[in-house]
Amino acid sequence: WFLYQDNGDLLTQLKDQDASVIATNQYKDRVSMAENSSLLIAAASLKDEKIFTCMVVAGADISEYPVKLLIHKAPTGVEITALAAELEIGKPTQLGQCTAPDSNPAANITWFKNKKHLVADGKGITISSKVKVDEVTGLTTTSSTLQYTAEKGDTDALFTCGTLNALSSPVSFTVTYPTERVSLHVISKGPLMEGDNVTLKCKADGNPLPTSFNFHIQVVKVENSDSYTVTDVTRDSTGEYKCSIIDNAKMEDSKNITINCKSLFIYRYLYQCFKLASISSSIKLYKMPKFDKLTYSDSGKYEVVVTMGALIKKASFELVVEGIPVIRRLAKQRGEDGQHKVLTCEAEGSPKPTVAWSVNGTSADESPYVNGKISYKLTIVPTVNLTVVCTVSNELGQDTRAINVSTLFEEVRMDKQGSSDDSDTTKLVVGVIVGLLLATVVVGLAYWLYMKKSKQGSWKTGEKEDGSTEESKKLEEKIEEKLEENSQKVEV
Repeated sequence: WFLYQDNGDLLTQLKDQDASVIATNQYKDRVSMAENSSLLIAAASLKDEKIFTCMVVAGADISEYPVKLLIHKAPTGVEITALAAELEIGKPTQLGQCTAPDSNPAANITWFKNKKHLVADGKGITISSKVKVDEVTGLTTTSSTLQYTAEKGDTDALFTCGTLNALSSPVSFTVTYPTERVSLHVISKGPLMEGDNVTLKCKADGNPLPTSFNFHIQVVKVENSDSYTVTDVTRDSTGEYKCSIIDNAKMEDSKNITINCKSLFIYRYLYQCFKLASISSSIKLYKMPKFDKLTYSDSGKYEVVVTMGALIKKASFELVVEGIPVIRRLAKQRGEDGQHKVLTCEAEGSPKPTVAWSVNGTSADESPYVNGKISYKLTIVPTVNLTVVCTVSNELGQDTRAINVSTLFEEVRMDKQGSSDDSDTTKLVVGVIVGLLLATVVVGLAYWLYMKKSKQGSWKTGEKEDGSTEESKKLEEKIEEKLEENSQKVEV
């Protein structure tokens, strides 16, 4: 390898031998040869931008291959300077100058708006660049100037510039433009009534925003504010109200304002009353609520709505029904598995009652508290007969009720005994029925003998047949009543 312009060899390498450095200049300690015969230069600088030649000698043949070396250096940074104070819509303005110093070769600078590439069009965008070379270092400094015509949408736009390897910090500008639209607003929470204060607010879209306005009530000039308040209005204040910017009276807006008569609002109205059961639902009441006997379900928020046309007024109050807790029911039942008993204590009261049991259980549970009612359950495994007491209480008082609970073992024994008793009872009923049937037969036989004897006496004494017949009828009726009574007993 050698340099023509320095007229000197750098290094050589013979076949099957290591390369040897021949250079005696600045490359003496900086050059070497790779295994593929490439030239390696350490600590490269701009001074190394030269033409290096590789010569290959093979017998009588000599070949040369020149290589031009280029040294690249990125700029030390990219910065926008000479910023414009502000941008005016429709007016070409030099936005700023982008500089990329100490690079090689010269840097290419690109401008961006909101990360989108800006291209010179000769109208709203004009870009000019220049390059300066440092005589000592040989490095270049590139400068690019952007002339830009702003639009209304550029108020919050971010401008940047950059090269291939670096990007400047974003910059934004104040965009000024004249007022194009004025709007008048009436600041009020509801319909305007006599005696109210009416605040008028004038808004404009110019930048900077106008700070002084004319309010055309009696042509009132307001400076350093966009609002004006008319105090203690009357029905005669109804009419058209205007506002405009001071330096351009044609930029104006108007509103028709109606002042309602307060006496009509007081004496002519419709009302509706609502009970607000929850935030998301309500129950409409078509007449004023009346409570002859309060219940816990009457608790809630009540609201009255008074309307007159578009006018609406509301008022509300919270009704809270409270009472000493009362136990409505205390019951017991055997669990599904037969190994425990469940006690239920149902109570009513407000505020929400709390429960206390006289015994400890394996688990305790309570139902949701709705309309002052709640139910408590306790699971127990009684090993002896006992009396369980349920006590419910709140800050107003308490109530107590007791219940007898037998051991599970005793209930099993009584169940067996109950089966035996049922068998004895069945036998007794059958015996009673048989006895009643026998009694009926005996009575019938006695009646037959009596009638026979009665007829024989009649023939002997000569008594009237009618009298005997009447007595026989009475006796028959008594016997029938007796038979019917016995029959009913048999059916039972």
